Amino acid sequence: MRGRPNLLVLSGSTRGGSHNGRLAALAARDLALHDVEVRLLSLADYPLPLYDGDLEAARGVPEAALKLADLVLASQGVFIASPEYNQSVTPLLKNSIDWLSRIRGDRYRGLWTERVFAIGAASPGHFAGIRSLMHLRHILENALGARVLTQQVAVPYADKAFDEGGNLANDKAAAQLERLVTALIGEAGRFV
Repeated sequence: MRGRPNLLVLSGSTRGGSHNGRLAALAARDLALHDVEVRLLSLADYPLPLYDGDLEAARGVPEAALKLADLVLASQGVFIASPEYNQSVTPLLKNSIDWLSRIRGDRYRGLWTERVFAIGAASPGHFAGIRSLMHLRHILENALGARVLTQQVAVPYADKAFDEGGNLANDKAAAQLERLVTALIGEAGRFV
């Protein structure tokens, strides 16, 4: 019998009141209603300098990146809520991914390929962060070889999309999140 999947949830924004922080918190809450282990983390707890090859050569990969990689390794599934900056991912999220991609050694083999990733976005605009999701999917799948679920959640008009309880008032987005949570649990269970 398989054990319970261990899932990691994070947002590509650390801004107070972030729509994607709210989406990540809701995803973590919805996941926790199932028979899984869930950890919601903030990238603010893993501060990293801007990636620089000279810095890496001089000092190695920062300790915060190694700690973050250990959390990813301990999970079978990762949900990333990705804000959209200039039609792409946030500098914070991209920099975190860049540092994690620089970690070498047998211990970190499979960091990207031995788990499943789910992605979502919430944006105050009509496009719902979909352009950031396209870029994030490209980075994870093409550059890193990660398995990213085809299901995703994109929440438009995010400034009005959450009710007082933190739930999605938009029925279409709520259904997308429900399908994504179900798919993430199912796929993550294959890695237990």
